Amino acid sequence: MAKRNNVVPLAVVKPVQFGQALSERYLSYALSTIMARSLPDVRDGLKPVHRRLLYAMRQLRLDPNSAFKKSARVVGDVIGQYHPHGDQSIYDALVRLAQEFAARYPLIEGQGNFGNIDGDNPAAMRYTEARLTEVAEALLAGIDENAVDFRPNYDGSTEEPVVLPGGFPNLLANGAAGIAVGMATSIPPHNTGELCDALLHLIRTPNARVETLVDLVKGPDFPTGGVLVEPRESIVEAYRTGRGAFRLRARWSVEQLPRGQYRIIVTEIPYQVQKGKLIERIAEIINAKKLTILEDVHDESADDVRIVLEPRTGNVPAELLMEQLFKLTDLEIRFPLNLNVLDKDNTPRVMNLREALQAFLDHRREVLVRRSTHRLAEIDRRLEILDGYLIAYLNLDRLIKILREQDEPKPHMIAAFRLSDLQAEAILNMRLRALRRLEEFEIKGEHKKLTAERKELRALLRDEDKQWQSIAAEVQETKRRFGGKTELGRRRTDLADAPAEVEHAVEDFVEREPITVVCSEKGWIRAAKGHLDEQAAADLKYKEGDGPRFAVHAQSTDKILVFGTNGRFYTLSCDKLPSARGHGEPIRLMIELGNEQDIILLQVLKGGRKFLVASDAGRGFVVPEDEVVAQTKNGKQVLNLADKEKAQALSIVPDKADSVAALSEGRKLLIFPLEQVPEMARGRGVLLQRSKADRLSDVQAFQLGEGLPWANRVIPAAELRFWRGERAQAGRMPEKGWPRARRFKD
Repeated sequence: MAKRNNVVPLAVVKPVQFGQALSERYLSYALSTIMARSLPDVRDGLKPVHRRLLYAMRQLRLDPNSAFKKSARVVGDVIGQYHPHGDQSIYDALVRLAQEFAARYPLIEGQGNFGNIDGDNPAAMRYTEARLTEVAEALLAGIDENAVDFRPNYDGSTEEPVVLPGGFPNLLANGAAGIAVGMATSIPPHNTGELCDALLHLIRTPNARVETLVDLVKGPDFPTGGVLVEPRESIVEAYRTGRGAFRLRARWSVEQLPRGQYRIIVTEIPYQVQKGKLIERIAEIINAKKLTILEDVHDESADDVRIVLEPRTGNVPAELLMEQLFKLTDLEIRFPLNLNVLDKDNTPRVMNLREALQAFLDHRREVLVRRSTHRLAEIDRRLEILDGYLIAYLNLDRLIKILREQDEPKPHMIAAFRLSDLQAEAILNMRLRALRRLEEFEIKGEHKKLTAERKELRALLRDEDKQWQSIAAEVQETKRRFGGKTELGRRRTDLADAPAEVEHAVEDFVEREPITVVCSEKGWIRAAKGHLDEQAAADLKYKEGDGPRFAVHAQSTDKILVFGTNGRFYTLSCDKLPSARGHGEPIRLMIELGNEQDIILLQVLKGGRKFLVASDAGRGFVVPEDEVVAQTKNGKQVLNLADKEKAQALSIVPDKADSVAALSEGRKLLIFPLEQVPEMARGRGVLLQRSKADRLSDVQAFQLGEGLPWANRVIPAAELRFWRGERAQAGRMPEKGWPRARRFKD
């Protein structure tokens, strides 16, 4: 017995550059993603998966008046015949088309749990049921009348439509979103009634300006409502270029309570914002004390959205509170517009509003011509048959004789009465009851009616104006069915003027109460309620080896200035400071102050004052308080320092100050006029006191006539005459009996 050869011959191996092979395959993937997955077609506004879903449901006869069928059955048919991808991705697409909060005009009517606005997932496909809506029916109308082209499905076993007839402006009405390779699309939903008005205007005025169309299509109309607060100029520009963004806010109202209190009720939230996550975010802000005026948030939603916001006090206007929430949460979003779609040639491009509307109209005209041509062919065929019937009635006796005498009557009928093959076949298939006289009158009536319809169709196909009139009538019917006078079509998103910038201060959002800011020697800071005296501040609990250093009386709405030895000023909000119930928190976690640096002064920010700052090298200047306020954790560099220098002193300049006292580490004192010190916003300053080996210890601005405050006494002006001089001198030692402290204030 011969030995069987099971060796499979190797395929021909061709050497290919790796880079070339990679680029070709990636290009193929990119084109597939762009044209067959992510971008919608401008004509019907659908991606392939949505188109296949609707067509499969139509094939299952799931029209709006039929019974529901399981979603799993629909998904199975779509996978098996048209879309060989994962069942979950197809089910997700089906669910989105059925969600009233996701689709402005749902294309699928769902029965069962299809998810909710909180972000909860829908039930599994084996539990839910679905059927088409009237909107989807309008999209599919005429698909059996040669309105669109068909192509083989993925395995060639059946056919699928390239595009739907699209009797509904779905692209702009329902919007779309998708991410492809190197491009994306984001189209918000719009109001169908407004779109129909724009389409009718475009039919009358093909060269209409975008500004005119925006008068009709005022802006997006989201299924979840809300308030659009984008300026008209921005809306026009977005529709003119096909790119932009729309500012959308939640709808809210104030509910008055007794004793001057109120609460805010949010009844509509922005599109695609999950209510559950939104409430979690507001709760996080409350817990983090980022908005201390807001006390609580809770969800009272049932079928409708109802989020309740409770302020801590009724003194703050609700508008100010909401403005802060708009900035901090998704109660306000910017929804992007990127009108990137596939045109009729399957080419991706960004269109403006007029181009998108015109593409829809051009598609509807093509569908009208194709359906009319198809109908005309059907009428011609039917009229040919009816003409044959009429010939049969006129020659009934001869016809019966041929039928009785001939074995093959068809050729004899064609020869005797000059019938076509179609007519002869139709006569042979007639029933005997159709030979009654009444039937003859009905045939003549049908013939007359079809002849008139054929005349109208031929006139329609010859006349472009009549075609546009027919399309306008279709648009009017769409407006009647889905326009603003219907419950589905009424506008849900209101348009309002762009809000003016609300001026507010921190104290508007913080309850004002007296506090004492306490900072320890090791830099632990906290805020104690009330104004504590020095003893009470010292009696607070400190970590082992630590003790009090600064205790400043302030209000909870104040800000604290911190001046460090690195020459930087830092700003802290009192309402952000930790409570004095514990040891507080390290100040170095709140500001960027290194461990090798220290705090020189901690003061309440009052504004309008002036500071005299100086380094240990004896250089300094006067800086306005308003120039030292820092906006970030890094602080603001005010006193520039050379290597091995550090900031040493800060003195608040009194209103009537005219002199400066400089004291060195060696206790040399120099007094000179304040006018010799320049006022600057930043720099090293000028030399205040000269000393080769000695370092500056402290400076103080004061009024010479009132004497020099030093430690626990005031030295009269008359006793200071020997120490008065000019800036940048060395100074001299104080007299015996004067304070020995190397700083003017402890």
